[in-house]
Amino acid sequence: MEIIYATTNDGKKNQVQDFLDYNNYGIKLITLKDIGFDEEIEETGETLEENSEIKAKATKEFCDRNNIKKIIVADDTGLEVDALGGRPGVYSARYAGDHAPQEKNIEKLLNEMKNVKKENRTAKFTCVLTAILPNGEKVVSKGITKGKIAEKCGTMGKLTFGPVFIPDGFDRVMNDLTEEEIGTTHREVAWKKLLNKISNINMWFYYLYSK
Repeated sequence: MEIIYATTNDGKKNQVQDFLDYNNYGIKLITLKDIGFDEEIEETGETLEENSEIKAKATKEFCDRNNIKKIIVADDTGLEVDALGGRPGVYSARYAGDHAPQEKNIEKLLNEMKNVKKENRTAKFTCVLTAILPNGEKVVSKGITKGKIAEKCGTMGKLTFGPVFIPDGFDRVMNDLTEEEIGTTHREVAWKKLLNKISNINMWFYYLYSK
């Protein structure tokens, strides 16, 4: 079965595809680029749930216009820091401004956290998935990785705040851990929950074998 993953990020797509293949889901992900979607989606939501749904609906509208009948899945992921009232949240990728580089986003976060005690630096990565089935039914799931904010930056790259996020059970930031050490991520947890929900829908087998 093919599922449209509403993203143009090949790294994100490959991460999820590896998870699906490893668990033998029999699902091939295709991206917005694969279906010819080149429109800009304005993420105007105030929550991860709202932005995830906005992306899913925009993709569904495109698919309806082009007679594409597949399950659509969109996600929105953000870092939520307790001491900052849940910020940066939906603004995680642009916390220091639109198109701000990773180091600027991290610099802003660490500056805001500089007087926060170690025991109060709790945070979590949250991924919200919104699926829209060919019949228009919506399915939502969420995955969370809990942890805390480090006092200094680790290896740059990957997730915007991966260099300063220490997952629970570790003493190193996420970017300094191997995939084997991290295990199942918040995004993968959300996907597993989502596919379990879809599998309980009566028309699952129709979607599974439809072209």
